[in-house]
Amino acid sequence: MAVKKPLGELLVEKGLITEDQIRIALLEQKKANIPLGKLLVNLGFVTEATIRDALSENLGQVSVDLSTTVVAAELVKMIPLELARRHKAIPIAFDEATRTLTVALSDTFNIVAIDQIRASLGGGIHLAPVLAGEADIARAISQFYGYEMSIDGILHEIETGEIDYQSLQAESDEYSQPVVRLVNALLTDAVQRGASDLHFEPEAGFLRIRYRIDGVLRQVRSLHKKYWPAILVRLKVISGMNIAEIRAPQDGRISLTLTGRPIDFRVASQPTTHGENVVLRVLDRQKGIVPLERLGLSERNLSVLKLMLARPEGIILVTGPTGSGKTTTLYSILSHINTEAVNIMTLEDPVEYPISMIRQTSVNEAAKLDFANGIRSMMRQDPDIILVGEIRDEDTAEMAFRAAMTGHQVYSTLHTNSAIDSIPRLLDIGVLPDILAGNIIGIVAQRLVRKLCRHCRQPYPADPIEVKLLGLPESGTPPTLYRAAGCKECDYQGFKGRTNIMELLKMDPELDELIARRATRLEIRKLALSKGFQPIIEDATLRVLDGTTSLEEIARVVDLTERVK
Repeated sequence: MAVKKPLGELLVEKGLITEDQIRIALLEQKKANIPLGKLLVNLGFVTEATIRDALSENLGQVSVDLSTTVVAAELVKMIPLELARRHKAIPIAFDEATRTLTVALSDTFNIVAIDQIRASLGGGIHLAPVLAGEADIARAISQFYGYEMSIDGILHEIETGEIDYQSLQAESDEYSQPVVRLVNALLTDAVQRGASDLHFEPEAGFLRIRYRIDGVLRQVRSLHKKYWPAILVRLKVISGMNIAEIRAPQDGRISLTLTGRPIDFRVASQPTTHGENVVLRVLDRQKGIVPLERLGLSERNLSVLKLMLARPEGIILVTGPTGSGKTTTLYSILSHINTEAVNIMTLEDPVEYPISMIRQTSVNEAAKLDFANGIRSMMRQDPDIILVGEIRDEDTAEMAFRAAMTGHQVYSTLHTNSAIDSIPRLLDIGVLPDILAGNIIGIVAQRLVRKLCRHCRQPYPADPIEVKLLGLPESGTPPTLYRAAGCKECDYQGFKGRTNIMELLKMDPELDELIARRATRLEIRKLALSKGFQPIIEDATLRVLDGTTSLEEIARVVDLTERVK
C-alpha cells in the first residue's frame, strides 16, 4: 500500500504553494489548533477546491465540486437535515439499477457518519462516499434543505410571491429566489427524463416548455407569460449571455453537475413575435460518447465499418439529416481509434464533448477561423487523423480532400439522404470527380429510430400491406410484428430509448472508376448492390422483424413506398 504524504509536502510538490507559505501556515498553526488545510484556505494561499482535489488524490478518493452541483428534490428527502448537518454530508446522486446513493462527505473515512446514514436509509441501499469541501457542504445543505426544490412547489411559491429581478444576478444566497431554483429544477428534470433538448417557447398568453425525448417533442409545462422575463434573465446569466440584448440571437453554454455527473447545455436564444425563444441542447458526456460495439450496429455493419477504419488514408463521410446521431457516431469512432500512437485533431462548430488526448478546436467566425482555414492550420500540427465537423462549401471540401490525399485519415459529415446521394452532392459543391475517385474510404448514412418498450409492446400478425412494405414473400404465414402500447416504464409513450439504422457504402476501385467518369446514381447503386451493399431500408426491416421497433416508427424516417408497386 502506498504511503500517504503530508498535505503540505503534497501541495509543495505540485507547485500549488511555496515552502515559505507552508512555514507561515505552520507558525499560525502553533497559535491556533486548526487543521493545516483550513489554515491555508484562511490565509488565502489556496482555494478549498485545491485542498479537496489534493486530498482526494492522496487518499485515492473521488472528489466532487459542489459549487456547480444541483441536488434533485427527491434526494434531499433521503437524508434528514439534522443528520446531514451533524456529519457534514449531502446526497448528490442515486443509481436505481444498483440501489447506490452517492453522498458527499468532508471526511470519507468517518465510519460513524457512514454507519448512521446507512441506518437511516434502511436496508437494500448501498452508500458511495465522495470527498467534498467542508464549506461547500455547509453551503449546499443551506441551499437544498432550506428551500423548496420540486417544480410544483416552486411554482406555487412564485404564484404567491413577487419576483425580485436584482437577486437573479446576485451571487449571495441566490437560492432565496424561487426562479433560480425553478430553472435548476427544470434542467435536472430534463436530464433525468433523458431529454436531448429543452424548449422555452413564449406564446401570446403563456410560456410553453417542451422536452425533446427520443427525438420527439413533448410538452411538459405551461406557465403564465409574466414568469418568462425572470426565467429568461436567469438562463442568460448562467449561460454567459448579454441580458440587455433582446433583439439579436445569442449563444451561450452552461456547465453543471446534475444527477451526480457533469452535464453541459448549449444555449441559443432567438427573437420571436412574442419574445425571445430559448433552446437548450443537453450535452451529456455519458450518453454522447458510446463505445463502438454499443452503437446498435448489426454484426455485418460493424465488421464493414471496422474494415473502413483500417484504411490508413482517405475520407470517411457520415451523412443524415439533423438529429440523426452523426456526431455520436463520429465521437464513438474517434474514441475507438484514440491511442497514444496517433495525433487526432478536430474542428467542430462548436466542440460538444471533450475527449482526452484529442486536440479539439471550435470554429470561430470572430477570429476568422472557418473550416477551410482551420484545416489549413491543423495540417501544420502534424495530425494523423482529422475530424472536420461538416463539409458545407467548396473551400472546406477542397481542404478536406487535400488532407486525405496527403496521407491523413479524415472524418466529416454531410447533409444528404443516403450514402449514394453523397457523390452527386460533393460534385455539386465543386469537388472534381478525379479527386473524389480513390480518396473516399466509405460513406455511412444513418437515422435514429425509437425502440419499443420491452415491458408493454404488443405482438400482432402482419397484414398483407405490411408484408409488402417489408419486402417479404406474400405467400405463407405472416410474420409477427410489434406495436407500441404504453406503460409506467416508458412514461406511457410505448417507446423507450433509440437505436440507429445504417447503410455503409465501402468504396473499391470499380466504384471509383464509375465516379471518375460521372456515372449516374442508378449505375453506382446497381454496382454497389451487386457487391453486397445493403440499403438502409434492409437494416430497418431487420429491426422491425426482431421486435426492436415498429413499422410505423420505421416509416417515419425511411421511405417504404418504393416497395409497393
